[in-house]
Amino acid sequence: MILLKTMIGKTISHYKIEELLGSGGMGVVYLGRDLRLNRPVAVKVLKPEFTADPERLRRFFQEARSAAAVTHPAIAQVYDVDTTDGTTFIVMEYIEGQTVRRLVTNRELDLLGSVEIAIQVAEGLGQAHKANIVHRDIKSDNIMVTRDGYAKILDFGIAKLLETQVDAAKKEAAQDLTQTETLMQTVAGTIIGTAAYMSPEQARGQAVNQASDVFSLGIVIYEMVTGELPFKGDTPLDTMHSIAFDEARPVTVIRKNLPPELNRIMTRCLRKSPKGRYPNAAFLAEDLKRLKREIETGTQAPFYRGQRLQGIIEWLKTSMPFGFKGIAFAVVTLILVAAIIFTNINWSILIAVTFFGLVIYRYIRNRKSRMLNRFVARVSKFPEVKAISVKEERITVVVEKAQARIYIRVNSLVNALNKKLYFGKPLFAVVRDDLAQEEFQRMMREPGMLYVSEDALIEPPRKSA
Repeated sequence: MILLKTMIGKTISHYKIEELLGSGGMGVVYLGRDLRLNRPVAVKVLKPEFTADPERLRRFFQEARSAAAVTHPAIAQVYDVDTTDGTTFIVMEYIEGQTVRRLVTNRELDLLGSVEIAIQVAEGLGQAHKANIVHRDIKSDNIMVTRDGYAKILDFGIAKLLETQVDAAKKEAAQDLTQTETLMQTVAGTIIGTAAYMSPEQARGQAVNQASDVFSLGIVIYEMVTGELPFKGDTPLDTMHSIAFDEARPVTVIRKNLPPELNRIMTRCLRKSPKGRYPNAAFLAEDLKRLKREIETGTQAPFYRGQRLQGIIEWLKTSMPFGFKGIAFAVVTLILVAAIIFTNINWSILIAVTFFGLVIYRYIRNRKSRMLNRFVARVSKFPEVKAISVKEERITVVVEKAQARIYIRVNSLVNALNKKLYFGKPLFAVVRDDLAQEEFQRMMREPGMLYVSEDALIEPPRKSA
């Protein structure tokens, strides 16, 4: 196998490697020259671990060839995919320009430019979606903008290989539960760098369709028009949790001068349920074109009654605390106020009803704490559990040794708890067996510690000399 470090100057098949362009999680990209057609090309040499399994490689070739059959000005053309002397590579159209990520970082995008790029990408992606091709890895680093301002989507067909590797790891783990830790490391290794652009179904490891690409493109558009990502976290897992459960801040809150129609489009792209999004990118492109006309002419297209009502509902969901629960509480409050003002109501009855209503509300509102206490009581009975801590929505379970069964049991209990929640954000659990003694001692002294095993040694804080 040709070593990646010594590729420059070598020839793979009929492609001469000339210089290094960049590297990523799946391989290294070189500027090459097609010796038969005498044209520059981008040659992506894939890492051996992604191509070791013959069946996985066969599926990748099939996906890449299907992607190569889709032609559109906004899609970087795939010229070739092959294996030579044990080196698997994919040859693509060479594009000179800057990635959307670089343009956002350098603040080189205005609103109209961002919408124009989004339209081009949505149209290209829509063409692939019509052919039942899903990109799976739409992100600002995978969209190149040429010097003439034309957008190009990169790496079509590549992400399928990534997906099949994770699927293989899952299959192996299913056969042997002791491989759960290896599976988690494998999955974590594949999501670093792209977790911020995943759809909720990708973050949960579920099957994806065209609506998943729409979610990811929505994140890119959000990033272009606001300069920041809608979902963030300190780690890839925290980011995926935010994608799965948190609502993105309206773009009109981050930048006051953005048109409300853009916020409506973003809201639809970033809905948690795939059924609530645009079914494919072609439908998104149509809305973006209307938005562009509004921006250029300074006029707002008339709303149908249903669209106007939908816009009001979306505004209330993102503006009111607790979403629909907050809306329901506000409606009930208004009804009570109207009853007091316009009716001759018996005040003693009203006071009694209000009192019992508050009692019931408090009982329901504190239900999460009670359920959490029951969760702690059950998990603390596991012999390997040393401590349990809760901070906001994060449950940390400290164990002597993290085995497959403890992951399965803890996550099963957390899922059961979340299904019964009425108020608040869903909880998620982290099982840790890698805490240093000093970190463990610090953790036990912090707020949120709900359980510590009797044999856990709590050392007194050290006094400074």
